[in-house]
Amino acid sequence: MLHFVINRLWQSIILVFIVTVITFFLINLAPGGPSSLMRMDASEEERQALMTRMGLDKPILVRYGIWIADALQGDLGMSLSSGQPVVQRIAERFPHTLTLASITLVVSVILGIILGIIAAVRRNKLSDYTVNFFSVIGLSVPSFWLAIMLILLFSVTLQWLPSSGVVPEDGTLADQFRYLIMPVIILATSTLPTIVRFTRSSMLEVITQNYIRTARAKGAKEFIVIYWHALRNALIPVVSIIGVLIPRLLGGAVIVESVFGWPGMGRLIVEAAQGRDYNLVMGVTVIVTIIVILSNFIVDLIYSKIDPRVRNVA
Repeated sequence: MLHFVINRLWQSIILVFIVTVITFFLINLAPGGPSSLMRMDASEEERQALMTRMGLDKPILVRYGIWIADALQGDLGMSLSSGQPVVQRIAERFPHTLTLASITLVVSVILGIILGIIAAVRRNKLSDYTVNFFSVIGLSVPSFWLAIMLILLFSVTLQWLPSSGVVPEDGTLADQFRYLIMPVIILATSTLPTIVRFTRSSMLEVITQNYIRTARAKGAKEFIVIYWHALRNALIPVVSIIGVLIPRLLGGAVIVESVFGWPGMGRLIVEAAQGRDYNLVMGVTVIVTIIVILSNFIVDLIYSKIDPRVRNVA
């Protein structure tokens, strides 16, 4: 087990390093820069002074060396657009994204497993076709279009739900629920269908095994057979797919937070890219990369506990 953990840890460190190198060089070699956002009548001296103040006049390898040395000490630099520390700006936005992604993941896992079991147990029946139909629709419909349609229906026409923003500080739990409904629904459309389909296919494979037929032959109740004997083994591949869905959640948060005005990290990375804020783009990228790698690391540990063959291979 210790060898497994050390091996995964080294892989994670190398991956974070590769991501920082690729991201840093891509955004610094891209055309334009913060100086291009100055007023049109700015002189070349003013632009050069801005580049010097921001440290952008140094060679790119030198800038990366300075950045990585500071990052190892927990300093991700200053935001070029606001002048605030990057760590502070991320800390202000991260809780909102964490709340949205966590609730979406919990809802997707619970509903996905339940619907997947229903589709597998009632294979080739109306409920199976209905679940598969809506799964395909959820994966096919663009998130931004569906978000706009929900806003038009529930916020503009019916006026049941707020169209954007987060709950005020003096808001109640019910208010927070109302602000979360539409963003969670839209974000879940990218994760829920995948869990449904994986659960269904895994359950279909398990319920045809000999030990399931033996349990039924002994007179065990169907509920016990499905939820105690079959589901425990069917969940093994479902656990592994959760690690794949976390990057999809964070990627989908960019669209959801932009449409619903949700002040999270997805909206922050859009603002940083539009403002050519190199330090902020790097900071958000590194934090998101660490979150994804850490989440997959935890999923790997859980999976190795469930299926020791994975631990032995690693």
